[in-house]
Amino acid sequence: MNMNPRILSLAAALMALSPAFAADIPDRPEKLRFPPLTFEPPSAARSRVPLKAGPVAYVVPDRTLPLVNISILVRTGNYLDPQGREGVADFTGYLLTRGGTKSKTAEELEERLAFLAAGLGSGVGDDQGSVNLNLLSKDLSEGLAILREVLTAPRFQQDKLELYRQQNLQGMKQRNDDSTAIEGREKEMLAYGTNFWSCRYTTQKSVASITADDLRAFHQRWFHPANFVVAVSGDFDRADMVAKLEALFADWPSQGEVPPPVPTDIAMAKPGVYMVDKDVNQGRVSVLLPGVHRDDPDMPAVMVMNDILGGGGFTSRIMNRVRSDEGLAYGAGSAFPAGVHYPLAFQAGFASKSATVAYATSIVLEEMNRIGSTPVSDQEMDTAKRSFIDTFPENFNTKGKVAGLFAREEFTGRYAKKPDHFATWRGRIEAVTKADVQRVAQKHLHPEKAVILVVGQKEEILKGNPGHPVELKQLASGRLTELPLRDPLTMEPMPKEKAEK
Repeated sequence: MNMNPRILSLAAALMALSPAFAADIPDRPEKLRFPPLTFEPPSAARSRVPLKAGPVAYVVPDRTLPLVNISILVRTGNYLDPQGREGVADFTGYLLTRGGTKSKTAEELEERLAFLAAGLGSGVGDDQGSVNLNLLSKDLSEGLAILREVLTAPRFQQDKLELYRQQNLQGMKQRNDDSTAIEGREKEMLAYGTNFWSCRYTTQKSVASITADDLRAFHQRWFHPANFVVAVSGDFDRADMVAKLEALFADWPSQGEVPPPVPTDIAMAKPGVYMVDKDVNQGRVSVLLPGVHRDDPDMPAVMVMNDILGGGGFTSRIMNRVRSDEGLAYGAGSAFPAGVHYPLAFQAGFASKSATVAYATSIVLEEMNRIGSTPVSDQEMDTAKRSFIDTFPENFNTKGKVAGLFAREEFTGRYAKKPDHFATWRGRIEAVTKADVQRVAQKHLHPEKAVILVVGQKEEILKGNPGHPVELKQLASGRLTELPLRDPLTMEPMPKEKAEK
């Protein structure tokens, strides 16, 4: 086979240069060096548009694809569920775009959206609702007309309501099937209190009582422009889109209300070990402590500290000790989330076989102590900081992300209080010192005051491991409390004999 002379010549030239190139390549990946990343986040003010109709919109054109994305955040949430009617907010959010409109049945609406290749969805979570529309830019006018009718005149079709009711009831029956689900709800109750709004669960009775009139009342009360924050990105002219948004929200048929603030009356359980006896082959463990608010000035130091402790995956201490060194769990780590409305609890956790639950828990507590008593290393600091600073631009790598992120900042109130948050964020992370890490660890991590939740085979877990004689109840104030399983349909504690059936 004859090769092109030009290709042969190029190959020869590359071979001649290869020793010089090879000399510049480090022999180890960690020796690679890169120039400093230069990146400035976009300005929220340039995209922000206060609409005359009431909402604030973030409008970000993007001509890359012939698509338009519209996301509406709604000031509502499950915390507004009427007492004894838990589920109304969720049902309203789910059926808003799935239960038809005044002019279209649910089936007709679904068929038309499919013809347009458009996506339309909605939901209501703990502290916000959302309505999202994605479609081709050529169909924008029709899409906005559909969106307007969904927002102002939802049908809440009865057969769709009944179907969703049955789906919820079937899901309730499975609440005790998975130890992860049990851990999730009991952890919430221990961290914030059984009477806290987020610990109010739907029941068979509450779901059975929900009517279409309940959904209409909830919708009319909270779904109106004064409670909206809008994010729009895609293939459009900015001025034209602003005009379309003004028309979308103008002359709203209902006045609505401004919702009350999200309640913040949290109350963590007393320190100690809390166990839920569940016949599974592994014990699930959550270590809980009081958390921090997003606006806490120590938040950057807390984030760096937690990344080193357990938030950084395979570079974190808890993962290395529990998994890599001891082989006690597939995954282990910690989280120190930033609470928007109230301080969210610190959590460290893992799942391990019953015999090693106590020993693995003692390692987690030991690492929580160690990070406050001994300075972290320079390498740990650099790895943690780089994980935040070097990934920061990913928050803005699409126009949709930009619009959505700014809308979320508006919605949660941080833009009004700190409009330069993103501009100064990396500097605040970079300014964190080893002394700061040790200080916030000493301030927030008190293992002796921890609330430790264990879900698994109580008898086997308490036996422990002869090779590691650690008593579980001695790990936190010497208290061990057994928590009963809850009836999946009523969420009331069940007698042990009933739970075992």
